[in-house]
Amino acid sequence: MDYKNAGVDIEAGYKSVELMKKHIQKTMRPEVLTNIGGFSGAFSMEAFKGMEKPTLVSGTDGVGTKLKLAFLLDRHDTVGIDCVAMCVNDIACAGGEPLFFLDYIACGKNYPEKIAQIVKGVADGCTQAGAALIGGETAEMPGFYPEDEYDLAGFAVGVVDEKDLITGKELQEGDVLLGLASSGVHSNGFSLVRKVFPMEREALETYYEELGGTLGETLLAPTKIYVKALRTIKESGVKIKACSHITGGGFYENVPRMLKDGVQAVIRKDSYPVPPIFGMLAEKGGIDEKMMYNTYNMGIGMVIAVSPQDAEKAAKAAKAAGEQVYTIGEIRSGEKGVVLC
Repeated sequence: MDYKNAGVDIEAGYKSVELMKKHIQKTMRPEVLTNIGGFSGAFSMEAFKGMEKPTLVSGTDGVGTKLKLAFLLDRHDTVGIDCVAMCVNDIACAGGEPLFFLDYIACGKNYPEKIAQIVKGVADGCTQAGAALIGGETAEMPGFYPEDEYDLAGFAVGVVDEKDLITGKELQEGDVLLGLASSGVHSNGFSLVRKVFPMEREALETYYEELGGTLGETLLAPTKIYVKALRTIKESGVKIKACSHITGGGFYENVPRMLKDGVQAVIRKDSYPVPPIFGMLAEKGGIDEKMMYNTYNMGIGMVIAVSPQDAEKAAKAAKAAGEQVYTIGEIRSGEKGVVLC
């Protein structure tokens, strides 16, 4: 008896590392001090000594049951982007610049080519965010996961000067709310998605004209990474007063997290186009409108608040970074919360 007979293939692990190295290498930053394959990743803080009060910000998350679609379609090169996005978007919400990322892949059986595809997606996400992929772990766990399934999670660390933290403390009545368009469902609410749509390959590969692609392609579209857009807005000289990443819990849970006591966010539902996938979900699942806005991003992945005089400049900067931007509402005095009208 040996480890391979017990279900763990050490040689496959070595091959996975070799296959993923070329993807990891493209994420490197000058501050990275270690090579892939060590016991830990080292990252120099030398470049941030010029900040008055350098402050670390961190985020951790996973892809969730969206992975079930990747298994069914045998497509594994985009879920890594989702994993990175869920972490770095939260860091960007605080005004932080993502510095480095670590991933964790647990699988029933290590298929090196599949693991390399997953890591390719992680590396693509890190490249979009400007973060270095400095380490991770691939755990082969036979008997715990089915052979053809895996879980994927990650952890990111960023930095911001304390004076540049986005806290919502400076919000006031009349501030403008801008919404940055999402790429679709992103990575939340897939337990409900999987109840509404048949989780069969034939159904997922069905083309819908209103979606402009197959159902599976639409649902697997990776989560938008908004790091560049928020950085570009900041570099334009605009002060982002508050920011909300619209993830699980939709508008009703996430928007209040950006607010201070005594103000509310008023969002106009007709101020931007809702992607067709959400209409399909609501219709086929018999889901009422409030539940949709309490579960999904409904086409807006990030909400930011700026002063009225900065709204046009902020929108222009976000568009220059490649984002579609909409003026979706404003801040009013009142009980803390969100009003959708």
